[in-house]
Amino acid sequence: MERGGCTLTATYAHPRPTPTNFLPAISTMASSYRDRFPHSNLTHSLSLPWRPSTYYKVASNSPSVAPYCTRSQRVSENTMLPFVSNRTTFFTRYTPDDWYRSNLTNYQESNTSRHNSEKLRVDTSRLIQDKYQQTRKTHADTTQNLGERVNDIGFWKSEIIHELDEMIGETNALTDVKKRLERALMETEAPLQVARECLFHREKRMGIDLVHDEVEAQLLTEVDTILCCQERMKLHLDKAIAQLAADRASQHELEKDLSDKQMAYRIDDKCHHLRNTSDGVGYFRGVERVDATVSVPESWAKFTDDNILRSQSERAASAKLRDDIENLLVVTANEMWNQFNKVNLSFTNRIAETADAKNKIQTHLAK
Repeated sequence: MERGGCTLTATYAHPRPTPTNFLPAISTMASSYRDRFPHSNLTHSLSLPWRPSTYYKVASNSPSVAPYCTRSQRVSENTMLPFVSNRTTFFTRYTPDDWYRSNLTNYQESNTSRHNSEKLRVDTSRLIQDKYQQTRKTHADTTQNLGERVNDIGFWKSEIIHELDEMIGETNALTDVKKRLERALMETEAPLQVARECLFHREKRMGIDLVHDEVEAQLLTEVDTILCCQERMKLHLDKAIAQLAADRASQHELEKDLSDKQMAYRIDDKCHHLRNTSDGVGYFRGVERVDATVSVPESWAKFTDDNILRSQSERAASAKLRDDIENLLVVTANEMWNQFNKVNLSFTNRIAETADAKNKIQTHLAK
């Protein structure tokens, strides 16, 4: 045990003197206290947590122990010494076992934290690799899908271009036939006018010569034939006008679809050739949630297929109408020419009969 009034350094630095008696004299102890430590006031409160305050509380309630308490209270602060070693002993809270257990706990927590950190680092690295491989696979699949999409658009675009060329050619052919029909219809006005003029002038015949003969009958037949041919020409002309409108509508749909296909082809082809190092590549947040599509691949292909089928149907109807108009032109021309020849033949016969009757009358007049 330390010597009262001696510091730890002094105690360990010098050998402890051997006292002659078990208890030193009071005067010697007092002189040693006076020589080694001057009287000084404590700079800290006397109400320390280690003070046995329980005794003083009990003494205040129990008079039998009050003298002890009074005697203790008579000790002034100037006479109390700072027992450093005793204060250090009283302030100690843990045992060496607690200290070792605390260190072991810290070591275990450090190992656990390091293990968790290593596990997190490995998991993060594995996650990065998985996402990288997934991104590469998605990139490859997207590139393949874009390539297939570009091929599909190119196929339908070529089909539309082919059908559009066919439709333009058919429309031009029908337009030419329509113009021929209009011209033929206009050319029937002159024969009709001639036949009507003939009938009008034949009404100027006098007396018995105003007869309903073969010529008049053939002239009336010619007028009816020309009018019938004109009606059929006008009917086919109206059909040609309506068919041209349908052809142009189909052509317009094909041209619009072709324009959309060309735009889609340029966009998808550009996307298909994009790389991570391409210029102008940026990230647009939330763009994957925007769904501006109006169709699916099946309806998209069906839309173009329907346009092509409609164009083919209109083109077939236009070709049939062209053939009908061609046949009509031939038939009407033959009918009008045949009737024209019949009228001319009737006129020739009637003129011969009239000339013969005139000669006979002149012969009778000469007699």
